Amino acid sequence: MTQTTKKLMTFEEYLRYDDGTDKKYEFIGGELVEMPPESPVNSRISFFLALQFAKLLPEEQICHKDTEIAVSGSQVQTRLPDLMILSEELAAILGQTNRGTINLEMPPPELIIEVASPGKTNEERDYRFKRSEYSARAVPEYWVINPEERKITVYKLVAGFYEEEEYTGNVLIQSRFAALELTAEQIINRKR
Repeated sequence: MTQTTKKLMTFEEYLRYDDGTDKKYEFIGGELVEMPPESPVNSRISFFLALQFAKLLPEEQICHKDTEIAVSGSQVQTRLPDLMILSEELAAILGQTNRGTINLEMPPPELIIEVASPGKTNEERDYRFKRSEYSARAVPEYWVINPEERKITVYKLVAGFYEEEEYTGNVLIQSRFAALELTAEQIINRKR
């Protein structure tokens, strides 16, 4: 990731920011953090999952790399997940806005999925920081897919804290979306 601004912005300034490009950013610590292009493997995994969810849910409940979520830290920040599954209520609310931002006043998504990129910094971000941020937002379920380690960690919110389960191989993933019926191997290899 590349730090792209020096002057700290407020969240309101960030929401108004437009540099006239197609660059994607997360808003962290008052700064724009440009998101690098995703690896082809990570993109295929998240797209495969979006297609699987499209068999179960209406299109407006599926956000694939196009909607950000505001989270709390020392100040309001945003994350741009690989995939989010919205409730019907949140999809309706977001459909009435002119920006793909789930702000703090909106209900949380039902599920957030991140495909981890290689590297210590990315690992800390996906397994530590985002885990804390998403649990504080009361996101009921959060997945981290690690293609390098060939595992999927599923975090389920219980009494305000995430309990985790790791899935590898051909064990069926236990999710709030039981109809999904996929294994880690199917997801990581992008098989049906």
